Amino acid sequence: MRTYTDEELIKGCVANKRRAQEALYRAHFPVMMRMIMRYTRDEEKAMTICNDGFLKVFKNIGSFRHKGSFQGWIRRIVYHAMSDHFRKESKYIQFMVFDEFERKEKESILPELYFEDLLLLVDRLPDASREVFKLYAIEGFNHREIGENLKISDNTSKWHLSNARQKLKEMIAQQNKSHVGRKG
Repeated sequence: MRTYTDEELIKGCVANKRRAQEALYRAHFPVMMRMIMRYTRDEEKAMTICNDGFLKVFKNIGSFRHKGSFQGWIRRIVYHAMSDHFRKESKYIQFMVFDEFERKEKESILPELYFEDLLLLVDRLPDASREVFKLYAIEGFNHREIGENLKISDNTSKWHLSNARQKLKEMIAQQNKSHVGRKG
């Protein structure tokens, strides 16, 4: 298959040329799949998310303004497709983090926090706690399944989930304090 420049791919995709669309998809698919697979172990779900993202890329490619990298632009669209998917199809991650907070505290923090912000905080968790949290809160696995998957006990899985929640609450409280400090 011929190698295209980004400019040729963009022009071809704007003109709805199938070869250009296929070339763009083939060129960027592996990177986008790796990004999505960091958030889900379900390859079928990742493929669905990736394809939804590329559909949005093709629909919006005419809006690319050549500011920043083309791959970065694609990555942002695919990332938003992923967050949309998890917002619709999975348990809301916010409930996992905030279900122990008082209602008043929820109301003061949640409007300032977006799904993407929470995922960035989740990425800062210790490895094992992060993995358990993602499997439980995003993927919907129970502790027995997580234990089997990670070769740990159910109780260890529960501990890592509790640890992740506590650390997330601390990071959110810290972020909220610094945000309030900037407002005032």
